[in-house]
Amino acid sequence: MSYSSVSAASANAARRGSAVSRRILIGLCWLVFVLFLGLPLFIVVSQGLKNGLGAFFTAILEPDALSALKLTVIAVLISVPLNAVFGVSAAWCVSKYSFRGKSILVTLIDLPFSVSPVIAGLVYVLMFGAQGLFGPWLQDHDIQIVFALPGIVLATIFVTVPFVARELIPLMQEQGTQEEEAARLLGANGWQMFWHVTVPNIKWGLIYGVVLCTARAMGEFGAVSVVSGHIRGVTNTLPLHVEILYNEYNHVAAFAVASLLLILALFILLLKQWSESRINRLRHNAAEE
Repeated sequence: MSYSSVSAASANAARRGSAVSRRILIGLCWLVFVLFLGLPLFIVVSQGLKNGLGAFFTAILEPDALSALKLTVIAVLISVPLNAVFGVSAAWCVSKYSFRGKSILVTLIDLPFSVSPVIAGLVYVLMFGAQGLFGPWLQDHDIQIVFALPGIVLATIFVTVPFVARELIPLMQEQGTQEEEAARLLGANGWQMFWHVTVPNIKWGLIYGVVLCTARAMGEFGAVSVVSGHIRGVTNTLPLHVEILYNEYNHVAAFAVASLLLILALFILLLKQWSESRINRLRHNAAEE
């Protein structure tokens, strides 16, 4: 047998081995997805519809569920825009300026990723609770933060603060400062430069970060659970309402409300995929230019 024949046979065997390995890895990925993601989600939806559509809609349209949905939406509508403003500001500072403490700022932005949300909730209770650092002053001025909407918003802001900033910092660092400097030389002021140069360049990254921030805010449980007080129909968000229903052995209603959260999460996931595809297309076009 010639050397070329041996080489060809070895190459064919290597390709067959590679194809088998590829199929095994793909199969394992699908197996993990089905067992740990697909099957639990299917069970949630099927249990929510166990008693039919009538029971499903009764569970998600009863007053406490609607109150929880309303509070969740309010918390998202307040916390996400604030985090978007902070994220853009932090990304601008980190990518455009050099200053002392820059690395500390970047580290602090990532702090909510490493700190348990429950600890964050406890910190707010220690600060703003009745026996907390600012508790007596708040009581004297009839201001309630803990066990009310402000505490829920603060807890939500804490756990979602990194998402917009973390998406924009590498994007703005990659773009550099040349376009802003050119706009400044052409006579643009700060706001004109920001709205006409910076925002168009970061808009899809901003949308992507906002979508991630929204998803995280909507599903937050730990920190909100600590500061909310679990007042039914008043300070319960959707995740807390699911927990209460489940603890009351009202499993069908709990899974129905959980299915509502799942539907909202899937909608946000579609927005995430759409914005991610736009970002990748823009980066590909920029690389070609």
